[in-house]
Formats: sequence, C-alpha cells, structure tokens
Amino acid sequence: MRHKLNTLLTLSILLCGALSAIAQSYAPSNAQPPAFPREFRAAWITTVYNIDWPSKRGLSASSQKRELLAILDKAAQLKLNAVIFQVRPNADAVYKSSLEPWSYWLTGTMGKSPGYDPLAFCIEEAHKRGIEVHAWFNPFRALPNKSLPTASNHVSRTHARHVVTYKNYKWLNPASAFSRDRALRVILDVVKRYDIDGVHLDDYFYPYPTVVKGKASPRFPDGKSNAQRRAYVDQFVSDLYRKVKSTKPWVRVGISPFGIWRPGVPSSIEAGIDAYDHLCADSRKWLQKGWVDYLAPQLYWQISPRKQSYTTLLEWWRQQGSRPVWPGIATARIKSDKDPSRRSSEIIKQVNYSRSIGRNWAGAIHWSMKSLMQNRDGISTKLQSTTYATPALVPPMPWISKRSPATPEFSARNNGGSVDLKIGNAARGTRFAIQARYNNKWYSIATVPHRNPRIKGKPSAIAVTSVDRYGNASKPRVLARR
Repeated sequence: MRHKLNTLLTLSILLCGALSAIAQSYAPSNAQPPAFPREFRAAWITTVYNIDWPSKRGLSASSQKRELLAILDKAAQLKLNAVIFQVRPNADAVYKSSLEPWSYWLTGTMGKSPGYDPLAFCIEEAHKRGIEVHAWFNPFRALPNKSLPTASNHVSRTHARHVVTYKNYKWLNPASAFSRDRALRVILDVVKRYDIDGVHLDDYFYPYPTVVKGKASPRFPDGKSNAQRRAYVDQFVSDLYRKVKSTKPWVRVGISPFGIWRPGVPSSIEAGIDAYDHLCADSRKWLQKGWVDYLAPQLYWQISPRKQSYTTLLEWWRQQGSRPVWPGIATARIKSDKDPSRRSSEIIKQVNYSRSIGRNWAGAIHWSMKSLMQNRDGISTKLQSTTYATPALVPPMPWISKRSPATPEFSARNNGGSVDLKIGNAARGTRFAIQARYNNKWYSIATVPHRNPRIKGKPSAIAVTSVDRYGNASKPRVLARR
C-alpha cells in the first residue's frame, strides 16, 4: 500500500511539474510589437598617429587584440551598431594585402606584420556583438609626414612619379589615372576578400591648404584648375560607388566631407576653407547624384554659434538629397583645449536634434572612439543610460533593395530566471532583432547575429525579426506564454 501511495505521489509531482512547464511554455501569437528602433550609431576608430588604436606602435598581437576588444565591448555597451575602422591611413594596410605594405602605425616599421590580421579580427569580433564594420580608406594620402620611413613596396617608392610633395605631405596625385585606379583596386580588394559592411572615405581628396585672402597657398603642384580637379574627384566617387555595388550591393558607401559645402551656404555660414574649391570636393553633388549610401559631413561645431551652427548646417544638408545624412559630431572636443566650453550635454543635444529633423533616417558618428572610452564629462554614461538606452537597427537601403527576408522560425524554452531562444536557419549575414513584453509593455532587447540568444526574466511574449544585409526587416514572429 505504501509503495502504491509513493508511486501516486511521484506521478502527481511529475504531472504538476509538467503542467507548470506547459503553463510557462510559449506558443504562436497574433500579438505584434512596435517597430524596432532605427538609427545609425557609430564611432570612428582611427589608426593614423595611433589616435584611437593601437594605443602605441609596436605592441604585441595579444595586446593589440585586447585593446581592440575593449573598444568593441564599449561600443556594444553603448549600443552602437557600427564602427568606422581606418584600414588604409596612408597607402598602407591594417590588413593582409598583396598590394600595399603593413601599416607603420601597427608595429613602427612599415611592411612588418603585426602577427595577425587586424581587419579580419575586428570584423569577427564586431559581428559577434551585432556591430557593423565600415572599412575606412584614405584614397590619395601617401604619407601624413613626408619624413615617415617607408617600406620598399610603398607607392612613394615604387611609383614616385605619381606622388607629389605638398607642405608636409606625400600625396598620390588625383589627376593621375594611376592614382585613382590604385585606390579603387585597393578598396575593391578589401570588398571582395573581407566581410565588411561598408566602405568609408573621409575629407582628404586634396590636402588642406593654407588659405591666404581666400586663395590656397601653396597651390597643389599638378598644373590643373580647381574645376579639373573636381572632375577627377567626381569621377572617382562615381566609379567607386558603381564598382562596390556591382561587387557586393549590400556594402554601404559613405563619405565624410568637410562640414561646410561652401562659405555662405546657407547665407549665415562662414568658413576659412572652401571645400568646393580648396579641397575640390563637390560633396553636395555626390549626395544629389546618389553616389553614396550615406553622407556624414563633419559638423564639429556647437549648436549656438551662428557662423558655424550645427543645427543650421544639418538642416541644410538634409535638404540636399534623398540619401541619409548622418553628421559627424565632435565628441572629442568635450572640455578640450580647442573647445573648453563644450560639455557632454552639447553632444546629447546634437544626437537628439539629428533625430528630430529632416526626411532621412536618424544617425550620427562620434569623432572619435577614444573620447567615448575616456567617458569625457560623463558622455558615455549619459548615452548609455538615456540617449542610447534602447538598441537600434541600422536603417535600410530601399534604393538598393526593398525585398523583406522571411519571417524567422524560433522556439523559446524557460531556463530558470531566463528564456533561451533557438532560431531556425537563415541566410548568411542575417541578424535578428529581439523584442520582449514585460507587464504589457514591449521592449527592444538586442540585435544579435547568432541563433541561440538568451533573454533575462520571464517575458509574457517574445518577438523575433530577421534583418538582412541591406537592413530590410521581416514581419516579426511572436510567441506568447501559454
């Protein structure tokens, strides 16, 4: 009799446990979460002069990796969704290349291997954290300092007739077909061989001159007019966009020009540099022609100064074309010698202003990652707790693709104080946007590249959305607790 009672008690316990498990399991639901937030959140990681990374030349491979992991961990903590990683600072390579030598800024000796592939490492680790990598190239700067020691296979030695000396620079002459073709070959080599998410150029097409009474001094020594130079740069930008898109159409092309197109545009704006003439960069044209997937004008000024107002300039740029304008903002100038009055609150206002105006997708890029690592005036703390408290997806590119990926299949299983998800197979490069409902309110939890994420707590419903390489999102699939 006692044996029978024990058996019945055991069965009762098991049945109760099974019923409890059923009560805590998840089943398909028609509930729909709000749209996952969209915003481009990025920071530049600069290698030239060791501004951001590595902290100094000659570090061991393991030390360089630790520093880069710390940067990517901070980016993930801040819920950034992209980094702009400088891979060609001066006709050299922060990756394994058969075209150009290893960068001087890695080991202190141009051409010397650091013992690993920094770009490959960055891509692998960034993608694990749901962060895009935009490879940043300087197309025509051969050397930032003409006295910098060079490797025997550096372009300034192998093709010296295409390289000119200007002020303290060595510069690949953009008027030379060789220089333009060389830059395109280098960039497309990286696009083909590496799983990058974007190609990024900054403002160095022609070098910054000294301006005397509105004139560039000295003139760039190529015997060309400014109009001719602009034509060379325009052709390069157009060719770059076309060739990247024909190779991997999902790879974004972005350019970060000087923040003022021309002095007097808009009418209240003043500037010593005329980027259109002095740098031969008609960046408004590139935006209007659709030769970029995003433009990131360097709007490094504060909101209040009328002559270089961040708000006035951003409003103007957002009216110049249909592609996104994601301003570069000078987080590095917080409490700096150059701008001692700037506080972290200024940067927060600038990010929020970018969200509030224009018909293009919101976004901003921080110059640079070092200032976020340093948490200048508490900027990282404020971004993490308020401005970037919720993760965001990189905006889509509907001018390239509007086709939504398939809605994902997934299951959810309780695991103590959390829920484990198992997402079905998806196309390579697919990311997943995870949302959860607690106390009848939906929260955007994370964007993840893997298929087995874990959610803390016991949400009443979970939604998973597939996001493809173009940023297109599927219809979310929702499971709700029974």
